[in-house]
Amino acid sequence: MEVALLGFGLGTVVGFILALTGAGGGILAVPLLVFGLHMSIMQAAPVGLIAVGAASAFGAVLGLRKRLVRYRAAALIGVTGMLLAPLGLRLGRVIPNAPLMVAFSFVLAWVAWRMFNQARRDAGPRSEVHASSKLPCVLRPGEGRLIWTLPCAWVLAGTGVVSGLLSGLLGVGGGFVIVPSLSRYTNVAMPGIFATSLAVIALVSVGGVASAAWQGSIVWPIAIPFAVGAVAALLAGRLVAARLAGARLQQAFAVISGAVSVLLLARGLGWIAA
Repeated sequence: MEVALLGFGLGTVVGFILALTGAGGGILAVPLLVFGLHMSIMQAAPVGLIAVGAASAFGAVLGLRKRLVRYRAAALIGVTGMLLAPLGLRLGRVIPNAPLMVAFSFVLAWVAWRMFNQARRDAGPRSEVHASSKLPCVLRPGEGRLIWTLPCAWVLAGTGVVSGLLSGLLGVGGGFVIVPSLSRYTNVAMPGIFATSLAVIALVSVGGVASAAWQGSIVWPIAIPFAVGAVAALLAGRLVAARLAGARLQQAFAVISGAVSVLLLARGLGWIAA
């Protein structure tokens, strides 16, 4: 019972972070499980993926109701990611825990660095957006749908490959890959990018979770309360997100993520005890 309550509490932290910071905030789910419940990366990965996937699914449904999700792009990225997630999970079962923890620390450090710089740009004066005519994926004027070309399909499929592998290997939703990719290669507005990213994360999570469940590597007594806490906190956090979210909050989250990445690196290198 104590473990379940602790799992629920950690899940609420993840859900609240997702509500305030967007799709990339779920990357802290695995570190919370590693330090809070002393799980290995391979134990924590599918548990974190269940919580992030469930919370993202709720967010994606809300985005669909507002017609923000570019559902065909989400389907291509998501299906590609679903096919690659089991491969990432298989690699994670072969690679020892310490190297996985070191790899996760570098991924988290990169996410923290990128989020801090993005928040700093958002807090400053607006810069000119790159010309949409040079982008591989652009919206059809007046319709709001992407014009499908071979370069566009390749970009979206490649995004799915990377997010799927990382989802299976490290238990992350992949929002920190999907959002920058859609921002760089499409002219979709940011609300649409975030909503589409949530839909992709929900789809990719299905592949990783299904593969982990098939192999019997999910700790359900922790996974279920953790996921319930994440979804509940996400829904509650949306009520206050508009008043609290902002560039300074994103920077604070980035600093916290950077500190967690250092702790993960120290744990992976054996500098601090498990």
